[in-house]
Amino acid sequence: MKQLGAILVEEGTLTEEQLLDAIDEQRDRGQSLGRTLVELGLISEGQLVRALAEQVGMDFVELTDFPVDRAAVALVPDTVCRRHAALPIQIDGDILKIAMSNPGNVVAVDDIRTLTRMQILPVVAAHEDVLQAIDRYCRSDAELNELQGAITDEDEAIDLASIGSVVEDDAPIVRFVNLLITQAIQDRASDIHIEPAEKDVLVRYRIDGVLHEMQRAPKAIQNGVISRIKIMADIDIAERRKPQDGRLSVNHNGKKVDLRVATLPTVWGEKIVMRILDNSTAAMDLMDLGIRENNLEMYKESYQKPYGMILVTGPTGSGKSTTLYATLNQVARPEINVITVEDPVEYRIGGINQVQVNPKAGLTFASALRSILRADPDVVLLGEIRDGETAQIAIEAALTGHLVLSTLHTNDAPSAITRLIEMNIEPFLVGSAVDCVVAQRLARRLCENCKEEYKPSRPEVERFGWSDDEPLPQLWRPAGCQRCSHTGYRGRLALHEIMPVSEEIERLAVARASSAEIARAAYAAGMETLLHDGWMKAQSGLTSTEELLRVVK
Repeated sequence: MKQLGAILVEEGTLTEEQLLDAIDEQRDRGQSLGRTLVELGLISEGQLVRALAEQVGMDFVELTDFPVDRAAVALVPDTVCRRHAALPIQIDGDILKIAMSNPGNVVAVDDIRTLTRMQILPVVAAHEDVLQAIDRYCRSDAELNELQGAITDEDEAIDLASIGSVVEDDAPIVRFVNLLITQAIQDRASDIHIEPAEKDVLVRYRIDGVLHEMQRAPKAIQNGVISRIKIMADIDIAERRKPQDGRLSVNHNGKKVDLRVATLPTVWGEKIVMRILDNSTAAMDLMDLGIRENNLEMYKESYQKPYGMILVTGPTGSGKSTTLYATLNQVARPEINVITVEDPVEYRIGGINQVQVNPKAGLTFASALRSILRADPDVVLLGEIRDGETAQIAIEAALTGHLVLSTLHTNDAPSAITRLIEMNIEPFLVGSAVDCVVAQRLARRLCENCKEEYKPSRPEVERFGWSDDEPLPQLWRPAGCQRCSHTGYRGRLALHEIMPVSEEIERLAVARASSAEIARAAYAAGMETLLHDGWMKAQSGLTSTEELLRVVK
């Protein structure tokens, strides 16, 4: 049997010098050579698995490119696939080929042989690739369709009179709702929309900022599904005439996932939107947001000050809260008092005092902020500045030695200054209190597995200010593969426009200058537009020009 190191050197993955250094390091660490090579960054997990497969004489498959046979996948229940981290990928006569990261798992092979009554041929694949492929192919669509039929057969019109059957754990309604949520989490959706129509119920998922139709369910199951979700979110099931809000938690693969639920009465029944809250977002670092180095330096100068106001602007769903939480993670320390006022509190963070707005009880943003300023805060995070009263108190807090972080709905950074003045805040206070404004958008990130390089046309790059006498740059565009569900995009990245408030901008604010005049001063001082930041990221192969023009008009 060939040694692992010899295989890696032969295929050109390692040099002999790197191998000898790694062997010395392996002895010091007292661990396997393969693990040492991965930890030193000399090879990836996938390269290690491929070499180990060759060492024991087994085939290795790259699941991202392999044409998986869905008929093979259907032979084994997804629960078995997940339990053993194994996926059927091909049928050859009476032989079933199984992709596994641990082909020595004889229990998994025996279980699948018993279930399928076929001969099993294990092949090796990277562990992460196997898990991603299971999420991609072991979807719940077939079971959802089956449950729709079961619900319709069981009760032609489930309503509040039959709510007892809705809360039983094995009821079809319960399983249907659980599957909808599970599938959305697996598909990396941010929102689940359940929309009653005249003759059916439409289920859509928002993935990477774009809505995709996933299911059309019979109208007969509408009341049962809505009632089940209301019970889970602790919402009044008898109230159908006004909007309601709630929150629920589910366990997915051993991880707790929170969902924020909102109901809205429509002409065909109550629409429900469930926002999936990824708690890892609250622990994000600013570097994870993709802020380019020069922008990050300008931003750091603002949030490292002990006082002043930082505003993050942009439309709903542009990642403003994520940026604020990432900033909070940079400034929060045990020796300072951090208090937030939010509506609602989306992410629960240890060590931070979070206040939930409750207008019915008289706890508005303004009243909560007044109370907070008597609670000796150092840093205040205000979910949103919605009115002049809240803006006035926040400005005063920033001027009296507090660091205030908040959001505002404007299209660009310079407009934030004029918006505050339009809220009847004295211009000289705005200029003195606001230290930095960040405008933000979210664009879809190109799939690293399938993006393709191309040479753009001259008109395409001229839209981004590319000079005629410069050679055309290399850009990337979406292609589509199994990993990204043939969309060409996987994940999102933020585009930023960061405007520190300089003396010139402060002077313009006092003079009640227009946002256009403030923008000219900001550009002269070095601010980059959202479009320019996106263009730089497109040239780095992170997104496409088509996507840029979709999110930045």
